[in-house]
Amino acid sequence: MKKYSIEIKWGIIFSIVSLLWMFLEKGLGWHDEHIAKHAIYTNLFAIVAIVIYVLALIDKRDNFFDGKMNWNQGFISGIYISIVVAILSPLAQLITHEFITPEYFPNIINHAVENGKMTQQEAEDYFNLTSYITQSFFFALVVGVVTSAIVALFVRRK
Repeated sequence: MKKYSIEIKWGIIFSIVSLLWMFLEKGLGWHDEHIAKHAIYTNLFAIVAIVIYVLALIDKRDNFFDGKMNWNQGFISGIYISIVVAILSPLAQLITHEFITPEYFPNIINHAVENGKMTQQEAEDYFNLTSYITQSFFFALVVGVVTSAIVALFVRRK
């Protein structure tokens, strides 16, 4: 486990930061009065996510690989971080939707139906905790792997 302690640490940090981001979104009204803009503004978290992956891979490079890390080592490390984030994502979704912003699903369902984007049933089928847990798990894996591949290019060092 010591071999992967940096990846575990950064996976946990990522999950905590994502929960803090949910507090920010809620505080800015993106889950209620400004919900129409949520789909656009929530993508700003990508910047935060990339910064976390950069910091994580620099940490791995400097504190595990003695300042030298090739692309493959960085990529593999990033994959492990993504796995930790994916494993923690169901808990993060539960905390988000049960404690931080329990009104999000009713609000987004109403918004989608009122704006003709979905029927009531389609919205209820898509915007619920089970659906978001599944989406966040696979999103964390896929986007994490892609992010890892790109970030590893920039933090590698011979």
